[in-house]
Amino acid sequence: MNTSQTYLDLYARYRDQLMSVAPDAMNACRDEAIRTFGHKGLPTLKVEEYKYTDTERAFGGDYHLSVATAKVTASDAPVVVNNDELLTRYYGSCVDMSDPIVALNTAFASECLCIHVGRNQHVERPLEITDVLRAQADTMEHKRILIVLDECASLTILMHYTAADQQHFLTTQVVEVVAGDGAHLDLYEIEETHSLCTRFNTVAVNVGRNATVRHNGITLWGGITRNTITVSLKGEMSEVTLNGCVMADKHQHVDTNTVIRHEVPRCTSHELYKYVVDEQATGAFAGKVYVAPGAQQTQSDEVNQNICIGSESHMYTQPMLEIYADDVKCSHGSTVGKLDETALFYMRQRGIPRPKARQLLIQAFIGQVVDYIPLQPLRERLHIMVERRLGGDLDTCAGCTLCK
Repeated sequence: MNTSQTYLDLYARYRDQLMSVAPDAMNACRDEAIRTFGHKGLPTLKVEEYKYTDTERAFGGDYHLSVATAKVTASDAPVVVNNDELLTRYYGSCVDMSDPIVALNTAFASECLCIHVGRNQHVERPLEITDVLRAQADTMEHKRILIVLDECASLTILMHYTAADQQHFLTTQVVEVVAGDGAHLDLYEIEETHSLCTRFNTVAVNVGRNATVRHNGITLWGGITRNTITVSLKGEMSEVTLNGCVMADKHQHVDTNTVIRHEVPRCTSHELYKYVVDEQATGAFAGKVYVAPGAQQTQSDEVNQNICIGSESHMYTQPMLEIYADDVKCSHGSTVGKLDETALFYMRQRGIPRPKARQLLIQAFIGQVVDYIPLQPLRERLHIMVERRLGGDLDTCAGCTLCK
């Protein structure tokens, strides 16, 4: 029996239970989602969007289905679970429902965390969503989050993913974001799980006129991680910034796939991702900027910079531009290299031990992404987290070797 069939059988077993606890808006697309998954199956390495991640390996295993919701900690937060009105209007409206992983998530998700900010409302205190994997071994969870910002609303969200136990976990998560005209959203995602965790995370964003969305993804530790970020700029004068950094060693695998769609004129996008990979770790980045016909005066820049420290580490990078307009300013580029031996020699000549010199160079390299974060407390917190990751803090990174 192949892996895809295992999940089809699991759905047949749990369908009635899922239908009985989930709201109507989620149940309405559940059967269609499993049919999509059954037709396509898990994407193979021959599928362009998944060619760097072996989904058969990632989803293989005898997992127990768990119904879980992310824990939210914030005061005066506009947060509800299973808001029928929001779900009916927006559920599945941003994400590509034909994607097999999204379809699998849609089939099995039983609750949706809804975050709504009304027109002209400004939530000053950042909303923190803490997702702690804590359950029996071989647990599978499928989670949904819906974020809706009405016209001229603003919000900052921090999503922090951790794992309490060294157990096998499989998690899929789909985050849909609707940013109305003039809205502003800062969304931060930080992963600090462990080598036995498998996470497939999809973020899909629709951006209205004159709205601004910033997304920062920080992966400090994990097992198999796949982040898919898709942004559709649907209103003129809108702007999106995608920044991210990854630190991977041992057998860690981190794959980031981004698509920014400029669908209307006079929009701007910025993208910067940095990877540091060591030992047998594998990193992958594929970023596409699409400029639709008629989307004139588009401005876009995309940069992917990577350092491979170990002789057995691998980094795959694929920046892409697909442009169907002639009045645009778009650029993209990528680099893969090693630490600057000249800089290391210079620092050692001044009495800095080699491990410390390596740590300082990596901190400076990653620090550019962290420094772009406008929220000062979070920026300082992340600098400390990166330093601990490099220093081999067992509580943080289970024995980092990046600087040894």
